[in-house]
Amino acid sequence: MVELWNDYGWPLFLILAQSVALIVILLVIIAFLLYADRKVWAAVQMRRGPNVVGPFGLWQSFADLLKFVFKEPVIPAGANKVLFLLAPLVTAGLALSAWAVIPVAENWEVADLNIGILFVFAVASLEVYGVVIAGWASNSKYAFLSALRSAAQMVSYEVSIGFVIVTVLLCAGSLNLSEIVLSQDTAYGALGWYWLPLFPMFVIFFISSLAETNRPPFDLLEAESELVAGFMVEYSSTPYLLFMLGEYVAIVMLAGLGTVLFLGGWLSPIPFAPFTWIPGVVWFLLKVCFLFFMVAMVKAMVPRYRYDQLMRLGWKVFLPLSLAMVVIVAGVLKIFGGGA
Repeated sequence: MVELWNDYGWPLFLILAQSVALIVILLVIIAFLLYADRKVWAAVQMRRGPNVVGPFGLWQSFADLLKFVFKEPVIPAGANKVLFLLAPLVTAGLALSAWAVIPVAENWEVADLNIGILFVFAVASLEVYGVVIAGWASNSKYAFLSALRSAAQMVSYEVSIGFVIVTVLLCAGSLNLSEIVLSQDTAYGALGWYWLPLFPMFVIFFISSLAETNRPPFDLLEAESELVAGFMVEYSSTPYLLFMLGEYVAIVMLAGLGTVLFLGGWLSPIPFAPFTWIPGVVWFLLKVCFLFFMVAMVKAMVPRYRYDQLMRLGWKVFLPLSLAMVVIVAGVLKIFGGGA
C-alpha cells in the first residue's frame, strides 16, 4: 500500500496541490489586473475609475465578485438548462487549464510537456465551443447570431496565431515551452529574444490575441446594437461572471504565452548583476503585466472595427503575411543554420 502511494498517490497529490495553488494565485492576480484595466481606461478618459471600495479602490474586484455570487441566476424558460449552465463552466475551465503548461520560472510549471505549445493551442481552440454552446442553449436568435460570428472570428485568428507559433518553433527547435525560453538565453539579454528578429510576428500575435479573446477593438460581439450583449445576453450573476473570468484568464494566458515565445519568459532583460539576482518569476510577472497594460491601452485608445474589416484583416493581411514569414524564417535558418 505504501509503495502504491509513493508511486502514484504522492505524485498525484503534488500535482493536485500545485494546480489548486496555481488557480488561487491566478484568480487573485486576475482580480487586480481587472482593477488595473479599469484604472487605465479611466486615466485615458481623465476620470477616477474604481476608488471607493478599499484603499484606492483596490477591493473593487472582490466586491464585484460577491455581488455576482449572491445574485440570483435567471435562466430563460425556453433555454436548454444543462447546456446553458455548462457553457460558462467550459469557457472558464478551458481558460484555466491552459495555464498548466505555462512556465512562470525555471522548473515552475504544473506539467512540463514536450509538446506544451500544442497543448496550449489545442485548449485555446476548444474555447470556441463554450461560446457556441452558450449562444445555442440560450434559445435566442440574437445570442445565436453573435455566437456564430464569435466562432468565425476566433477560428479566423487562430490560423494566424498558428503560423506565428510555427516561426518561433523553427527558431527554438522544440515544442517544449521551457526549452523555447532557454533558447532565448543569450549574452545579449533582451536583444537576443525573439521579439526582435520576429518583430512582425510579435505584432501579429499581439493583435490576433485581441481578436481571439474578443477584446477591443474587436469586441464586435457585444458592441453592435443589433447583437445587444452578444452571446451572453441571457446570462446573469455567477454564469455571467464565469464568462468574464474566462475572458480575462484567456487574455492573461495569451500574455503569458507571448512572454514565453517572444520576451524571454523568466529571463532577465539585462544579463548582468544585480538584474540576474532577481527571481525569474518576478521578471515573468513584469512582462505579463506589460503586455496586459498594452491590451488595456488598446481598449482605451483604438476605435472598434466593423466586422467585415475584422475578417479582411485576418484573412487578407495577417494570413498571407504570417505564411510568408514562415517561408522566410525557414529559408534563413536553412541557409545560415540554426533552429530546428
